[in-house]
Amino acid sequence: MTEPTDQAKELANQLAEILELEFDALRVQDLDKFETLQPIKNELLTELTRLAPPAHEVQTLPQWQGFRETMIACRDAHRRNAVLMERKLEAIRGTLQSLRLEDPSSSVEVYDRLGHISRFSRNTGYSDA
Repeated sequence: MTEPTDQAKELANQLAEILELEFDALRVQDLDKFETLQPIKNELLTELTRLAPPAHEVQTLPQWQGFRETMIACRDAHRRNAVLMERKLEAIRGTLQSLRLEDPSSSVEVYDRLGHISRFSRNTGYSDA
């Protein structure tokens, strides 16, 4: 029978792999792949919560040292993924905001229906006719 520390270490390694796959999916904006990884990640976290002892024991007991180091790496990978996701969301928000600008002095240029670059103005088009 495997020890809880061995089981927890194996699950922590699997979590690290999932976080790397999640990063790759976020980097290339493969949202379908990202979504398929979420239930797997949640299941691993649930199982890790069940297996691992309280935090003070993980920090003090030598047999949990490898697990602790892997979980610290997982925390850092999760933070990296969150930062990447936030940057992508900010870029999308910025793009949407630039398309909604109502300022006539704005220098935002977009493509028109014919593929020509034109200055974007919310007040031009069919409503002016």
